[in-house]
Amino acid sequence: MLLKGAEVAKALTEELHARSEELKKNGTEPCLAILRVGAREDDLAYERGLEKRAVRLGVEVRRKLLPADCGAEAVRAAIVALNRDETVHGVLVFRPFPAHLRPFEAELCALLAPEKDVDGMTPASMAGLYSGSGTGFAPCTAEACMELLDFYHYDCAGKRAVVIGRSLVIGKPVSLLLLAEHATVTICHSRSENLPEICREA
Repeated sequence: MLLKGAEVAKALTEELHARSEELKKNGTEPCLAILRVGAREDDLAYERGLEKRAVRLGVEVRRKLLPADCGAEAVRAAIVALNRDETVHGVLVFRPFPAHLRPFEAELCALLAPEKDVDGMTPASMAGLYSGSGTGFAPCTAEACMELLDFYHYDCAGKRAVVIGRSLVIGKPVSLLLLAEHATVTICHSRSENLPEICREA
């Protein structure tokens, strides 16, 4: 069976719009903040798509834009301010930062409050995923893989799952999410031997 994403996206949009409307009835205006340093074309394209989706979901998008040549202190101050802003419920930090900020990237990302870290990029979010504590969020792409399986009512319990890749964005987090669903997980990567044979065991 081919698991297609379009139906899943449609169902999620309807569900999230309904949840958004319920929040508004109770006096909460759902708000996602975008923190962007500079104006890279790929960031701008992603931002436009994000804003279109947010409109369909009934979520306000608030931009915090910093010049490409700003210093680490400006980024630090922006993250701290977004953490403190109770009207902002989620924050998406666009990365990678400009070259002069790369040495500070890990430190700056770690400042973001895990409860607002919708991209699952902070050490606290990763620790929450590892421990199963529920702190923070899993990275979006890994979460999307699990949403796909859930939509099609695929029961992972006891199944042998093979994950190809060990990145922090998909491979490692999706492996942990599968483990939480009681799958038996094998992680493969560029140095794995006999990859076709391992995949056939999934």
